[in-house]
Amino acid sequence: MMRQVGRVRACLAACVLAFLAVQPLPCFAQSPASGDRLRIVALGDSLTAGYGLPAQAAFPVVLEKALRARGHDVEIANAGVSGDTASAGLERLDWSVPEGTSGVIVELGANDMLRGIDPAVTRRAIETIVERLKARGISVMLAGMFASRNLGPEYVRAFDGLYRDIAEKHGLVLYPFFLDGVAGEPGLNLPDGLHPTARGVEVIVERILPSVELFLSRIEAGHPPLQR
Repeated sequence: MMRQVGRVRACLAACVLAFLAVQPLPCFAQSPASGDRLRIVALGDSLTAGYGLPAQAAFPVVLEKALRARGHDVEIANAGVSGDTASAGLERLDWSVPEGTSGVIVELGANDMLRGIDPAVTRRAIETIVERLKARGISVMLAGMFASRNLGPEYVRAFDGLYRDIAEKHGLVLYPFFLDGVAGEPGLNLPDGLHPTARGVEVIVERILPSVELFLSRIEAGHPPLQR
């Protein structure tokens, strides 16, 4: 197990440093007709930030476009920071999610897994994010991640299960695997094999869209917890 984690850390060392990027404070454009608009923040890592892609091809932008095409008056701010772990996302939570936010899509944990961080640490950080947002009256949706199977069954079980457990405990909409349909598909990933191409982002949006629409409907209904 330790040898496998060591290999993962060594492989990621060069990658993560290259992924780190300073992102501006998310903000929402003001317009006279936007009073009832749902303001969503996508809080994540490089998968949200749009690493290696033009700004208009990043997940939050493509998702917003798809939702508006389906009649949703929504604005999605990109609060993705490449290289962020769940704990790093927690540290910047307050300034990443401005006042007036209706809901947050949390996409964090991939870098925790790649670094072999104890899933208990990731769980604690993500659950704290959820609790702090709920305390502010902000709805939360979780976009989960699956652990690389070479980390061993014990790690995989602990990591994969943390998203489901948090979602069930707090009654959240959960999209189990953010990279569903994209992970492992060469034509949908950049040469690094880790980040989606523009087409890969479109596939992610196509697949996650029903879950996001459910999330928006719950916000509009006063975000009651899901009945499990």
